[in-house]
This record gives sequence, structure tokens and C-alpha cells, in this order.
Amino acid sequence: MHGVLTFEPVWYLMRASGIVSLLLLTLVVALGIGTTTRWRLGEHPRGVTVGLHKNASLLAVVFLAIHVLTAVVDPDAAVGLAALVLPFTGSARPLWVGLGALALELVATLVVTSLLRRHLSRRVWRGLHWLAYAAWPLALLHGIGMGTDAATTWMIAVDIACLGAVGTAASWRVLAAGVTADLSRPKSASGSLSLARSGVRVRREVGS
Repeated sequence: MHGVLTFEPVWYLMRASGIVSLLLLTLVVALGIGTTTRWRLGEHPRGVTVGLHKNASLLAVVFLAIHVLTAVVDPDAAVGLAALVLPFTGSARPLWVGLGALALELVATLVVTSLLRRHLSRRVWRGLHWLAYAAWPLALLHGIGMGTDAATTWMIAVDIACLGAVGTAASWRVLAAGVTADLSRPKSASGSLSLARSGVRVRREVGS
């Protein structure tokens, strides 16, 4: 039974917002990997995938903010503001809270750099944008170590589904890169063969 009855709604909201944040971050990462391979949703233009990626990112930030706020308000969570600013300090469970704090800081960095994108070079912005891929495993580990539902069958299924989604997207990315490389090889090989044949013809003409 929850220690303070008044805070039970906050506790449930904290749990729910954390799970939704993980699902949204998983969707963001999977769609982010998909956009690098110019993946599209069926017959829809690629802009639909990009738009879905952006909207999922915004929703992830909203639910993550709710999760953090409720974690600070709920006395049973024992998460202070210091633990959010300085990961791995100032909490009853510093390791798992610290992982979540790192994920939060990485997402915050993405938000700030996205707002300042016009003032950043494309190379710098893309480099910082890759931080999303680091925020996702940190959030996953935070939920596994800190979540009160982590050992339940349905939560384990959620974690496996998240791992499967990102793993599938990453595998697709690797396979797509391999196919692109294979398609480019015959062209270079045929070009080398043509040069070799030309060299043979020149030698024959010179010899004759």
C-alpha cells in the first residue's frame, strides 16, 4: 500500500508517464534510423515519416517532463532536484536514478540544439542529434532498474518489444547499407574491366 494516500495519483501518473516516455523514445529512435534509409510509410511521401518522427519527439519530451515532475513531487520516489542536475548523487537509488537523469539531460540537449538549429552547422547539429540513440538505452535501463513493474510479465514484454523495434530498425539500416554497397561494386568492377580491355586493345594496336 502506498505510504501517503494523497500521493497515489501522482505515483500512478509517474509510472504511466515513464512507460509512455520509453515507448515514444523507442518510436523516435526507430523512425530516426528509418529516415536515414529514406524509409516511407507505405505509399506516403517521405515527409510523412519525418513529420511523425518530429511529433513523436515532441510527445516524448512532454511525457518525460511529466515523469520527472511527478518523480520529484512524489515523496516515495525520493528523487531530488540535485539528483537531476548531478547524476548518481542525491537519491536513494543513485545508479538507476542517475541513468534516468543522464537520459533526461541528453534529451534536453536535443531540444535546445533543435531550437538553435539555424545557428549551428549541419555537421554539429547531426552529431548532437545522435545523442538520441544514447538516451534510449539509458531510459530503458532506468526503467528496468527503477520501475516498480519491471519484474511483471507485461512490462518485460514492453521492454522486449522496445528492444525488438530498435533492433529491427538497426538491422534494416545495416542491410540497406550493405545492399547499397553491393549495388555500387559492379559499376566500379565493370569500369575497371573496361579500362583493362582498352589497355589490351592499345597494346595490340601498338604491336601491330
